[in-house]
Amino acid sequence: MTTRFFPTDFLWGVAHSGHQVEGDNSNSDTWFAELVSPTVFKEPSGRACNNWELWREDVDLAAGMGMNAYRFSVEWARVEPTEGTFDEAAIDHYEAIVDRCLEVGLAPVVTFNHFTSPHWFAMRGSWLDEKAPELFARYADTLMERFGDRIAYAVTLNEPNLTRLLAWMDLPDFVHDLERATLEAASKAAGVPAYRLSNVTLPEESDAMADGMTAGHRAAKAAIKARRADLPVGLSIAIMDDVVDGDDATVRDRKREDVYGRWLELARDDDFVGVQNYERIHYDDRGKVAVPDGLPRNQMGSAIEPASLGGAVRYAFEATGVPVLVTEHGMAHDDDTHRAAFIAPALTGLLDAMDDGVPVLGYCHWSLLDNFEWIFGYDFHYGLHSVDHETFERRAKPSVAVLSAIARANGV
Repeated sequence: MTTRFFPTDFLWGVAHSGHQVEGDNSNSDTWFAELVSPTVFKEPSGRACNNWELWREDVDLAAGMGMNAYRFSVEWARVEPTEGTFDEAAIDHYEAIVDRCLEVGLAPVVTFNHFTSPHWFAMRGSWLDEKAPELFARYADTLMERFGDRIAYAVTLNEPNLTRLLAWMDLPDFVHDLERATLEAASKAAGVPAYRLSNVTLPEESDAMADGMTAGHRAAKAAIKARRADLPVGLSIAIMDDVVDGDDATVRDRKREDVYGRWLELARDDDFVGVQNYERIHYDDRGKVAVPDGLPRNQMGSAIEPASLGGAVRYAFEATGVPVLVTEHGMAHDDDTHRAAFIAPALTGLLDAMDDGVPVLGYCHWSLLDNFEWIFGYDFHYGLHSVDHETFERRAKPSVAVLSAIARANGV
């Protein structure tokens, strides 16, 4: 029985990104990097979930769940496949998604850059190129001119802090070596000195890439606001709920400054901060605390802790002072019973934070579909729906009913 309710204007949504679901994004940097040898990507994205053809079905799936918001990304590589040349048919495609969302009662939450960029942009060095912010702003302006009057929220960048976060996640050394080898192979195959991606980076270039993305966010936001001053603009930040075991917060606080500090400071000037939370990590005075034996874990190896969402949004608001939009939250697991049991307590924790004064605009669950999960390929399953990658049939998992019931009731 529902006993506690969210605000009447609360957004309930599902999320996914273009490259991870559309398929055949062949003009993108990630597609290129997936196909070089060696590559850090477990497998090519290929046709993904065939969302490029089945987008209407997916929008309608979200509406049928009782959602009132839909977060998706526009693929820059499709809109501007060669530098300075814009594909009107691709823009028409994304405009049709926006319009369909509005037809079925979904607020379009549009991400302008969800990791992937055009092949030509990577050939220029990606965000290391001094003209990158200007090029990104021109692309953002092109989208705004066509359908910016109809979207509800604009997310400029998705998880620009990801590589900093991964540096704290104890990935094996061979992964970092393979990332370097991937960039070397891509540079050679493209015939350029430095082929670069925003989600496969070198440690020595991390600060410079972050500088470029920071400038890119500001430039895109200015372009968006020039077209429509009232449109809420922000960026999405990957934020773990980092908690302290004991009374020494030194390591935890050092991680927070390294992974989130720059981006939360940047978000203070935005209309909202996008929070993307999946895990809670414990730290003591020596470092990361191992997950105790016997606790249920997700596919990333972290303990399943629903309270992580409330902790992450509290921290984001304390650090920025701006409203929070949960742009991603979920879990990777093959057994959907874990996901179904995880959703309600996580949202209860979110409501607790709101009752304590944290302004939360809405919640988008990642993901609508089991999709391409970057270097992990198709092994990790975050979806509310499974996808047959031969027939592309979508099948609802039990967690769909759980999230749908909460959204329809607007409460837990």
